[in-house]
Amino acid sequence: MITAANQQEYYQALLEKKSEYEGVFYVGVKTTGVFCRPTCPARKPKMENCEFYETAQEALLASFRPCKRCRPLSHPNQVSDLVRLLVEAVEENPEKRWTNQDFQKLSVDASTARRQFKKRFGMTFVEYARARRMGLALKQIREGHAVIDAQLSTGYESSSGFRDAFSRIMGAAPSRSGHHNILKASWIDTRLGPMMAIADEEALYLLEFVDRRGLEREVERLRQRTKSAIVPGDTAPIRSIELELGAYFDGKLTEFKTPLFLLGSPFQKEVWDRLLRIPPGQTSSYGEIAAAMGRPTAYRAVAQANGANQLAIVIPCHRVINTSGELGGYGGGLSRKQWLLHHEQSISAGTKNALP
Repeated sequence: MITAANQQEYYQALLEKKSEYEGVFYVGVKTTGVFCRPTCPARKPKMENCEFYETAQEALLASFRPCKRCRPLSHPNQVSDLVRLLVEAVEENPEKRWTNQDFQKLSVDASTARRQFKKRFGMTFVEYARARRMGLALKQIREGHAVIDAQLSTGYESSSGFRDAFSRIMGAAPSRSGHHNILKASWIDTRLGPMMAIADEEALYLLEFVDRRGLEREVERLRQRTKSAIVPGDTAPIRSIELELGAYFDGKLTEFKTPLFLLGSPFQKEVWDRLLRIPPGQTSSYGEIAAAMGRPTAYRAVAQANGANQLAIVIPCHRVINTSGELGGYGGGLSRKQWLLHHEQSISAGTKNALP
């Protein structure tokens, strides 16, 4: 995990083009849309325009394309003709799903491409192409979503373009995926904007706002950790959470009953359990949660576990604020966090007023 201190260190290494950081990090440049290695000769961006990643795949999933000057998908001073050919082919059509016929047209052996990419970058060529496609799809959703931010408080009808982009995030159909486990992903419209829900037939694995930064990496980690194919679809837990979210936003529900699958360490699960104990309409701090767990000095670890929650609203990480009383961070955005807290306070006040 890249911390704020790491970012300062990496930015200084980028400015000084320190070769010892090769392979340690990659930098995505928001103004150009490319990602680079630490020794890239290009003009250096401002710190606020940089995003740092531990792997090239993470940069791809964040919608950055490889820099043509420093070629981050090749070893320094060693550019593979095969890698260059395939990367250029992907850039010509980033949304393409590759088949054996595509490799044949380029006179490339698919197994050779797989081995070279896997050996050098820790991912196969197909995984690279999928990461590029997935990153672009989330970027398209975000860009379209930004146009209608002003309507978030009253709700809106998503365009077919959003849904088309959403469907391109997912992997191959089950019959062609080679996976035995299948997770279904569905788009849920809510008053605060669209959310992505991922579940199997038994439980809900992920619920996030589609414009959350880093969502693409969350989905990819979920795919890898569960060894599953994730495809568009519907399951009983998804239908359940869609109904419950509707009731929640209508002020008729504060406790969710949809079964959950918690994918985390024992410590993370303990933190998430503590979050579920914070009553609607109330808040707690990282320090208070750490103290309640009998680990008063572990507030930073509690904050990290809070940020690792993949079940927005259902596991109420929005109810955690800074000790100073400030809102603190929230993956879905501070405006949403403030709205959710006010909404729950209103529900709580209305319930109390209704008591005899």
